[in-house]
Amino acid sequence: MGWLDTLLGRSKPVKPNLDALFALPSAAVTLQAATGMMPSGLGSVSYRAAEGGAFATLEHDVKALVGERVEEFTDSYGYTWLEVRRTSDQIGDLVTELHAVNSSLESAGFGPSLLCSLVSFADPDGRRLAIVYLYKRGTFYPFAPLAGQMRDNALEMQARAALEGELPLEEDLNRWFPVWGAPGL
Repeated sequence: MGWLDTLLGRSKPVKPNLDALFALPSAAVTLQAATGMMPSGLGSVSYRAAEGGAFATLEHDVKALVGERVEEFTDSYGYTWLEVRRTSDQIGDLVTELHAVNSSLESAGFGPSLLCSLVSFADPDGRRLAIVYLYKRGTFYPFAPLAGQMRDNALEMQARAALEGELPLEEDLNRWFPVWGAPGL
């Protein structure tokens, strides 16, 4: 990056680090201790599907890799979501499968199509929380939906404080995008 880029406020895009997903199982323990939120066993990967046979074959192979624990959804924005289901005590296996989906798409050249991945949590009171990984930023943020498309900001801030130092967190709160109705949440 040159001095002109610095002067004009341009920055080099952050390279995603999919291996950061593997920090989620230990972060889940910290999150549970701080907030009472426990893994639900659900996670998902969101991407924009590409046209053509190569992508269709890759998508088929990715679904076969995960097997019967995967279900496909398309949201109102046209993004495809692959929801992966595990038992709540198998967060390590869930993260491994989400990583496999992401890395398969990335290594086949479809990394720019990846939007995010999330792992969901819940507590006995019915509160829900997702830890969202933004692919293009290489960072995580908490998202806690409430009824009526409202957010539980207090829970999000509590989760952020608990996960500080555990995960690379998104510092720009404007990038904490709501993922309303995301499969797995």
